[in-house]
Amino acid sequence: MYATTPEREQLVADIKHAGFYPDLVLEVVDDALAGMNPDAHFVQHETHFSRDDFHRHITVMVLCGEHVIFAHLDDQHLEGDAQGTVAHVSVEAVHLSALNAVTISYGFSQPQAYNAGSTAPTEISFQIAWTGSLHMELAPAGCQDPQCNADHGFTGDARREDIAVRVSATADGPESVQRAQHFARALHRARMYATRR
Repeated sequence: MYATTPEREQLVADIKHAGFYPDLVLEVVDDALAGMNPDAHFVQHETHFSRDDFHRHITVMVLCGEHVIFAHLDDQHLEGDAQGTVAHVSVEAVHLSALNAVTISYGFSQPQAYNAGSTAPTEISFQIAWTGSLHMELAPAGCQDPQCNADHGFTGDARREDIAVRVSATADGPESVQRAQHFARALHRARMYATRR
């Protein structure tokens, strides 16, 4: 049984507010927590549209003690079955000392008017890496000569990330940016303390 803490209550409220199979998501997260109470969390629910379909998914990240829990659920509509839907759930618990990097990037609107301590970011991105997964974006390279037919290879970039989150005040609301910032900072601090030992 879980003790009622403000962080636990907010985690439950955020999962329910997302409205994406909340009972299923909450059960999976509770199982992953194994009786531990959350220290910080972030819930992100997204919808992606393709030409003739849409896909929804939710990611729940929970910092608890010396671990961070990642739970991800998405649903898939079965072809030819109007009522057929299947949910795919994955959960991973990672010890903080196993994290290779926690990278936080901030975006500020009107930086010339920045006021320390009172200006909130308008967007935040954070990346968390622990397995050494390499995300690569490649495109054919070219040159300035429009008549050139030579193969110039590829250009692009590569970065290590297992989870990448971007939240903006315009799309998600300023409260969501604040919650993402709180979680990212808490995770960064916890990782720093875990790797000092």
